[in-house]
Amino acid sequence: MLIMSFKISKDDFQSAGEASSKIKKKLLQLGFPGSLIRRITIATYEAEMNLVIHSDGGTISAEIYPGSVCIVVSDVGPGIPDLNKAMQEGYSTASEQVREMGFGAGMGLPNMRNCASEFTIDSVIGKGTTIKMLIS
Repeated sequence: MLIMSFKISKDDFQSAGEASSKIKKKLLQLGFPGSLIRRITIATYEAEMNLVIHSDGGTISAEIYPGSVCIVVSDVGPGIPDLNKAMQEGYSTASEQVREMGFGAGMGLPNMRNCASEFTIDSVIGKGTTIKMLIS
């Protein structure tokens, strides 16, 4: 197993996407199939953007196994008040400023769930959110 870990900062749009790009590069080096790399990269990028947009910062860890990757996303932040709503395509709490930049379409969590073979999310108001995605 190989572990890659990245610290993601709130509102750091300039660095957003770096973690998912580095994970993708490593998976290419390891010879993972393109279709699997695509799902992992999409899920990780969506998670990364959610950390930048909605949290007060957090981490993304990728545990790389032969044939699968477990992505663990943990943040410090407001938590998600209504997980059912948040999982609906198109539902977003992004600010108008974030939407003007082209983000905040409400597809982050649904895309993560759709890319993952196994998906769990735990959110505590005032504490933060943890997402685990196994992609195989």
